[in-house]
Amino acid sequence: MTLFEPFPLGPTTLTNRLVMAPMTRNRAAADGTATPLMAQYYAQRATAGLIIAEAATPSLTGRTYPNTAGIHTDAQEAAWRTVTSAVAAPMFLQLQHGGRVGHPTTSGRTPLAPSPIPLPDPIHTPAGREPAVTPREMTTADIRTTIDDFAAAATRARSAGFAGVEVHSANGYLLHQFLAPNTNQRTDAYGSDRSRFVLEVLDAVSDAIGPDRVGLRISPGNTVNGILDDETLYPHLVREAARRNPAYLHIALAVPESPLFAQLRAAWPGTLIANPLLPQGRIPADGGRHAAERLLAAGADLIALGRPFLANPDLVNRLQTAAPITQPQDRYLMYVGGPRGYTDYPTHQ
Repeated sequence: MTLFEPFPLGPTTLTNRLVMAPMTRNRAAADGTATPLMAQYYAQRATAGLIIAEAATPSLTGRTYPNTAGIHTDAQEAAWRTVTSAVAAPMFLQLQHGGRVGHPTTSGRTPLAPSPIPLPDPIHTPAGREPAVTPREMTTADIRTTIDDFAAAATRARSAGFAGVEVHSANGYLLHQFLAPNTNQRTDAYGSDRSRFVLEVLDAVSDAIGPDRVGLRISPGNTVNGILDDETLYPHLVREAARRNPAYLHIALAVPESPLFAQLRAAWPGTLIANPLLPQGRIPADGGRHAAERLLAAGADLIALGRPFLANPDLVNRLQTAAPITQPQDRYLMYVGGPRGYTDYPTHQ
């Protein structure tokens, strides 16, 4: 088994086992529509076996930061269609609701969350860094509406040409907030069973477009956005998710030697995408190939790489030929807009 052989994923056959991980880059228009620059960015990286496009919000309330994409209006759906039509690789669209990771300055709405516990750090808004606001605790009606929003967004994503969607239950956003005990202090059924909301979203999205076109992303133990996780919940969540037969499970920041990774692999009978935990700052000189191969050996089926794809549009070819790896321009990762550090990375000559 190598990184460069084909792999069947649902109704699609991928040309290799390398996946471009979803990365927020803040290059959408102010109204959340994808831009021609985004189409160019993804088209440049189409040698990936699968591209999981950056997080798109299923509602205005769920918006996180300025210039992030949405998938809840006709204009947003049409704009994404121009992206998928430009890209030669199969694409999934990540669906992300920010929950408490949002701000009225950005969305015009008070953020919703499992419990009225604010993000501990300031948040980036159109006016710069501002203190986080206290979110409104979601009512049962809010939960039902949000689940319906995810299903509608999945339908729009398929109409826009995506092969499927990834339900984002990681990195401290809304679904992860329901899983974590420090952000979910509810006393109702969504508090006594913290996995319930995630599974109901997964059910609704699967009903809308078919489970073989739906993935689920998790990041156990990730403390980003003020999350204090309960890793003991994840084997239960994964077993229950597996009963729905989705296309894949995507584990972010995976460590192959971790007992939890082995537990989750054993609990998951289907396709497993693993995103290796690479060092902060400079990416490895091999572009992450060694880390990727360790995860394959530990039982992963597909490997998702983020920053290596960001800085190396032709990453698959570079890994295959051991060509030099370009380092990302960290200053231009997010918020700055424009082509610098986005579409101006060279291919290997």
